[in-house]
Amino acid sequence: MTLRAALYLFVVCLLAGCVRTGGPQNPMDTEEGRNNARDAYIQLGIGHLRQGSTEKAKEPLRKALEIDSSSAEAYAALALVYQYELEPKLADENYRKAIALSKGDARLLNNYGGFLFEQKRYPEAYAQYSNAAEDTLYGERSRVFENLGLTALQLGKPDEAKQHFQKALRLNSQRPTSLLQMGLLSYQDKDYVAARSYYAGFSQQSRQTPQSLLLGIRLAKVFGDPDQAASLGLQLKRLYPGTPEYQQYLAEQ
Repeated sequence: MTLRAALYLFVVCLLAGCVRTGGPQNPMDTEEGRNNARDAYIQLGIGHLRQGSTEKAKEPLRKALEIDSSSAEAYAALALVYQYELEPKLADENYRKAIALSKGDARLLNNYGGFLFEQKRYPEAYAQYSNAAEDTLYGERSRVFENLGLTALQLGKPDEAKQHFQKALRLNSQRPTSLLQMGLLSYQDKDYVAARSYYAGFSQQSRQTPQSLLLGIRLAKVFGDPDQAASLGLQLKRLYPGTPEYQQYLAEQ
């Protein structure tokens, strides 16, 4: 039985009163029973969303809100549904409701920042990420600083971006995006030794991207390694022939 089917049966059974707590009492008459049903509906909705069926996701999330109209998690899940459906106004409304009800949960602030970044609303995204970063106990804080760095780049603030990427790597030294971005920024600053170190760290953590291959080629040339430059050039041609990075590589030959 799939998880979605199990959750559905659980909800049906719960609403039918077949789950008893010390007697014939309907579980929906207890706070625990209502919370269990709400959470099951939310998980059912998220399950539909993960399978790409946003239409099916809405009904269980609606039912979750009928049970608990103050559920931040239900509104957050609805925000993801509308974000996926390219309904930015509705996504924005539901993100705001979720954040208000959660009293500024760092995870929701980070997710909202990602939505705003996707909408190219970079100053607003930066503000949300900054709010999320204030929670020093948030388990994904390194991701928040990485997102701050990426947003700072979009805002034309490379020095500020570098500070955020460095903070992200202090919190988690194995973040590929931060390693690559620090490599790129260090190369731009002509700090080639640092750039090579960051590039090596990235290469250990992640598959090569057009950006990373072009950086590797340039560093190989700086450090006098034509064989490495040629090898990376062949990878760029084979894997990413239609990218701007490959065109730039050709222009630099």
